[in-house]
Amino acid sequence: MGGSMFVAPDINYTALLPMIIVFVGGLVGVTVEGFASRTTRYAVQVPLSVATLVLAFVALVVLGRDHQGVTAAETVALDGPALLLQGLVLLLAILGMLVMSERFGGSQPDAFTQSGVSTPGSAEESFATRVGATTTEVYPLTLMSVGGMLLFVSANDLLLLFVALEILSLPLYILCGLARRRRLLSQEASLKYFLLGSFSSAFFLFGAVLLYGYAGSMRFADIAAAVGSNVGMDGLLVPGVLLVVVGLLFKVGAVPFHAWTPDVYQGAPTPVTGFMAACTKVAAFGAMLRVLYVAVEGARLEWQPVLAVVAVLSMVVGALLSIVQTDIKRILAYSSIAHAGFILTGVLALDQAGLSSTIFYLATYGFMTIPAFAIVALVRSSGTEATQVDQWSGLASRSPWVAAAFTFLMMAFAGIPLTSGFTGKFAVFSAAVSQGWAWLAVVGVLASAVTAYIYFKVVVLMWLGERTGDTVVARPSWMTSVAILVGVAITLALGVMPSPLLDLAQNTAAFLR
Repeated sequence: MGGSMFVAPDINYTALLPMIIVFVGGLVGVTVEGFASRTTRYAVQVPLSVATLVLAFVALVVLGRDHQGVTAAETVALDGPALLLQGLVLLLAILGMLVMSERFGGSQPDAFTQSGVSTPGSAEESFATRVGATTTEVYPLTLMSVGGMLLFVSANDLLLLFVALEILSLPLYILCGLARRRRLLSQEASLKYFLLGSFSSAFFLFGAVLLYGYAGSMRFADIAAAVGSNVGMDGLLVPGVLLVVVGLLFKVGAVPFHAWTPDVYQGAPTPVTGFMAACTKVAAFGAMLRVLYVAVEGARLEWQPVLAVVAVLSMVVGALLSIVQTDIKRILAYSSIAHAGFILTGVLALDQAGLSSTIFYLATYGFMTIPAFAIVALVRSSGTEATQVDQWSGLASRSPWVAAAFTFLMMAFAGIPLTSGFTGKFAVFSAAVSQGWAWLAVVGVLASAVTAYIYFKVVVLMWLGERTGDTVVARPSWMTSVAILVGVAITLALGVMPSPLLDLAQNTAAFLR
């Protein structure tokens, strides 16, 4: 060590500016929590958080293309897929933040009144108080999680990938426990997510250590070189890959690592569930694509069959178990599991079409999911969320526009033509068929038909069921209205005119190696 000197890594701060903006915004939000009065925090945190995300997205669009490459000692890769996934995370986070900022009461004394029918509970009590969103630490926590997601999809090193995984996960564990009126269920969700998430992180770290033992490095390029030249310890490669993938499959809720998904989706505050379901899936699949396509593609014959089994199990289990659910949030949770299987069929293609179709599907799923959970948060009964399917009977007679929006989103989840869901499934199934995975696409089509049953069951109940109970639709603020309208509009646009996003994904579908 006597003659060696530490050389600071070359860091392109301009390329990292979107991530820096988000992390700085989160730190400023923490400062606001410590020094601002309780009455002013909400008014400060909402514009601060939304402005941070918008500014980061603008910086990404303006600076990203001209500053591609690897930086920070080759641990961060900013290439086409990374930039596209980062932009997608930021856009979805903006919509999720708007929904999490929903606040009734005060200036809208009749917010819980629909057609002259008032619901129990004080009109002065805000909706946000009911679900715990007035605990304004939700905003810096969300920004920190988003920063971790941006780093997660661009990490080019297993150690940095683990650090990003923890940065995005730890705030989510807290966010899941913020529901006040359903404290026990919410705390159960948070604890279960934390415990199982800790186990999955341990699996990931153990796999990273095995790959380090195999290749002598945690850099993806070095691992790929060791796999290509077959110079490592062969007995460590396959277990290492599978353990790393286990940690990533947990975050996307794929079978058999899905046990947390329905309970956490049900117990977490509904706006948080929507943000988590959309953004976490984008980040986790983005990291999985980089690991599988860059680091260990040379060992595809060893891990592809295992991932194919996981895809089949996810599609089948998610589809079948969604049928027997009676809670809307649990239906969407098992739907998320099935969609993870659909996306995995695109990942398995291992070519440019597979990469671009997977990114496209992640976009379609995200813009379907956030407005769907936003609508679920609006349907109320006896002052609480009406998540039981029976409580949605006759909802169209109370609020036809909300019912129409939810119907369209259910059609998109089912993959009906002229929706983004159809285009996304067609893209990933086509990529799978082109690489010899036709049987996997057949399973996907059959699973889609099964899930369509429960989606249309809810739709029929909303439009043709008899109006019962005191279920009403709360009047949303402009923030939730914008999130729902934008989500529905993009879902329609990607179904009718998918070419711009598909072309963008195909033109940027090339990892730096």
